[in-house]
Amino acid sequence: MELEPYRGELLGFCYRMLGSFHEAEDLVQETLLRAWKARDRYDPARASVRTWLYRIATNACLTALEARRRRPLPSGLGAPSEDPAAPLVPALDVPWLEPFPDARFDTAVRADLRLAWVAAVQLLPARQRAVLVLREVLEFSAAEVAGQLGTSAAAVNSALQRARTRLADAGDAEGFREPGDPEVRAVVQKYLRAFEAADVPALVRLLADDAVLEMPPVPLWYRGSRAYGLFMDRVFAMRGPGWRMRELTANGQPALAAYAPRPAGGHWLHTLQVLTVSGGRVSCNVVFADPRVLAAFGLPQEIPPAVTG
Repeated sequence: MELEPYRGELLGFCYRMLGSFHEAEDLVQETLLRAWKARDRYDPARASVRTWLYRIATNACLTALEARRRRPLPSGLGAPSEDPAAPLVPALDVPWLEPFPDARFDTAVRADLRLAWVAAVQLLPARQRAVLVLREVLEFSAAEVAGQLGTSAAAVNSALQRARTRLADAGDAEGFREPGDPEVRAVVQKYLRAFEAADVPALVRLLADDAVLEMPPVPLWYRGSRAYGLFMDRVFAMRGPGWRMRELTANGQPALAAYAPRPAGGHWLHTLQVLTVSGGRVSCNVVFADPRVLAAFGLPQEIPPAVTG
């Protein structure tokens, strides 16, 4: 029985359920181990291997969620800050939403992997969350999901309707644009150049009027291009100019790895910035600084000084 080919899609499922890449990896490993141990009891007449695996994974996720709080972004916890000089104190007791490293897995670029969508899904009760992902993302039938959850197809359809209603404000999935879209790439390239030049006015010109900037594990966040710009003035005053940026993707969105300059030369990995681009502007930037999150992307920790002479 070949189970390994399902690892990537199972990881995407567990990530959407838990909001944590690291926890998703652990649960996928647990799912595959359980399946391997139970392989002699698998009955192909009752379900495909894929359906059977998702039943195991769903149960593992539901059990895990019983003992876990939801994973938010800062914007899901309170009002935006109006003080660009507010202390950047991390809230390490909050289980923050984590980004998904696209390049490490063969997963399709989809609107339902976006950070905003995954954050909204975390607000749903665990079983509604499972129904939504299994039906809407993975396209299992209501009967298959009922079998996976030990309930009826009618109950599955009812839970799906409630989940859809609660997610109505999760953002416009119809406006989702892939990172490789020419307009998106052009905006990201301009943003990259402005950031490397520490050109705050140029950055602000690339922002939507109501652009959001958030920085988990720091719980404060900012809304509006003016507040965003004032905060960036602070960043460049603290860290100096001469940053280096590397393009990648996370959650099917354009992302930038930001390397801050070292006084003695070279650069060190500072943050991962996951951008939302819509209408030719950056409407949201979620900036991750947790070293464990950065490590999941396999990024080099530093860029050495250029050799001259």
